[in-house]
Amino acid sequence: MEFRAEVPQPELDELQRRLDTARWPDQLPDVEWSYGVERERLREVAEYWHTAYDWRRFEKRLNAHPQYVTELDGQRVHYLHTKSSGMPLLLLHGWPGAGSDYLELIEPLSQDFDLVIPTMPGFGFSGPTSATGWGVERIARAWMGLMEELGYERYGVHGYDWGARIGPALARMAPERVIGLHLDGYLAFPQGEQLTEDEQQRLGGLDRWQAGRSGYASIQGTRPQTLAYALVDSPIGQLAWNLEWYDDYGHRIGAISNDKILDGVTLTWLTGTVGSQARLYREGQSSWSTEVEYCAVPTGLAVFPNDSSVRKLVEREFDVVHYTEFDRGGHFAALEAPELVIGDLQDFFGKL
Repeated sequence: MEFRAEVPQPELDELQRRLDTARWPDQLPDVEWSYGVERERLREVAEYWHTAYDWRRFEKRLNAHPQYVTELDGQRVHYLHTKSSGMPLLLLHGWPGAGSDYLELIEPLSQDFDLVIPTMPGFGFSGPTSATGWGVERIARAWMGLMEELGYERYGVHGYDWGARIGPALARMAPERVIGLHLDGYLAFPQGEQLTEDEQQRLGGLDRWQAGRSGYASIQGTRPQTLAYALVDSPIGQLAWNLEWYDDYGHRIGAISNDKILDGVTLTWLTGTVGSQARLYREGQSSWSTEVEYCAVPTGLAVFPNDSSVRKLVEREFDVVHYTEFDRGGHFAALEAPELVIGDLQDFFGKL
């Protein structure tokens, strides 16, 4: 069924009212980002949200592309679908985004690819999940079903963050269907391998994550419902929860524009999906195993600064035929450096 984003104005007015009446906590002097999101940065983005951000601009950008909703395994799913004469390519997003993370990639990639860009169950316009069990494998099966429904027998797959977990799960389920697998932000855990100094430094990002950044994942992976009560009721709370990642915990403030940050945050707010997004961390825990079945599908890796991807570890799990290290970009590469993702996708799948 065709879909258009058309949020009723009273819902936008209510968001403005909540931003106007928000209660703000105190902050200790001189702690900056060390205790959590820095208050003045949050105030800056919240003020922009309240006075300058234009949701209708985002709706217009989204509605410029064909969109649809369907039901897969009992769950509503929203997806963008741009047809061409090229290879079918499935683009998979991560947390806390949606298929709209890829909006800047659609026009340039549609010259070479038939694009299918779904939003995960529990996220954005796919709406909240209505049952337990929506982890990595179930989502992968749903995407395989979506591609069958659209008539694609063989196709490429790209994913980042959770998409870089779901994409491999799909490739292992149906290797005869997946022409190639392209990932960014993929993490393979070490199993006693000898690593060079550069490799150890790259993998050190995992230690930094565990020491100072993993709290959000622990909470979402254990008590997502408790968290949901706070965030679904407070746009400032939800903004803070997401801004920490978009601003790279204060290390790369502004690398992603306020508009792009607020596109995703506002979409989550208006669809009431902050809680169901969090549930993925509980439902998907089994995917974070060090015992991984080898995937023989040709695989390409895009590695951005601060990624913890180490080629020799990834090669233990995949047939890596393409590997690119970039000197700019970050975790949300499609938002921050879309031209690099576009080029690497064209290069990798062009070889196949």
